[in-house]
Amino acid sequence: MALEEEERRKFVAEVWRRFEDVQNWAIANWPDQAHPLTTSDFVEGRKEILGLGLPPDQKLRREPAAAPEPEQGGPQYLDVTPAPWP
Repeated sequence: MALEEEERRKFVAEVWRRFEDVQNWAIANWPDQAHPLTTSDFVEGRKEILGLGLPPDQKLRREPAAAPEPEQGGPQYLDVTPAPWP
């Protein structure tokens, strides 16, 4: 078991290194200079890399995004009642 964990860690470290290379390339070569990319645009990718090879119950969990308030353009009503079976 310890060998498998060590192999997983080495693999994740290599994927992380390569991801950083791609991230840096993407930031440097992004064509829309009016809206440049930053490292924060790659946060979800980093979370996925850190969870590689982990059982589902150990992976990083994402919190559902909260809907904006109605005065911020969000819906005034969210239907949470399931539709009846057809």
